[in-house]
Amino acid sequence: MEKIPMTPAGHAALETELKQLKSVERPAIIAAIAEAREHGDLSENAEYHSAREKQSFIEGRIKELEGVISLAEVIDPAKLSGAIKFGAKVTLVDEDTDEEKTWQIVGEHEANIEKGLLNIKSPIARALIGKDEGDTVEVRTPGGERSYEVLKISYT
Repeated sequence: MEKIPMTPAGHAALETELKQLKSVERPAIIAAIAEAREHGDLSENAEYHSAREKQSFIEGRIKELEGVISLAEVIDPAKLSGAIKFGAKVTLVDEDTDEEKTWQIVGEHEANIEKGLLNIKSPIARALIGKDEGDTVEVRTPGGERSYEVLKISYT
């Protein structure tokens, strides 16, 4: 299978979530199911069905996280330099609005646009790969063509 690129912080966050699900959430839902069973007829027991649904979600998420973590290729951006690549923190200026934005290019499972973590598979990240400071990047977005200038690249 294909390796999944990930930063050390993203890998640690997934490990933490997995540990939380296994050591806290799973035992809590098992206890909730046991308690709901004690209430009698399971066919009409909403608490039981709700708990089983939540258990199904938790077990699915555990399997998903275990799969992602097993395929993770942790890449430390601090050891990188040069043109834009995975892990780069990039400051751009929108050439139309003069608005500055800073993003870090990260793996698919740790991306969060509100936190400035840009999915490596996104159109903007793909357009930025290989560019250097001072380069202009044309990006086709759902809102139309955008033009950005790369102001700064860092790997911290």
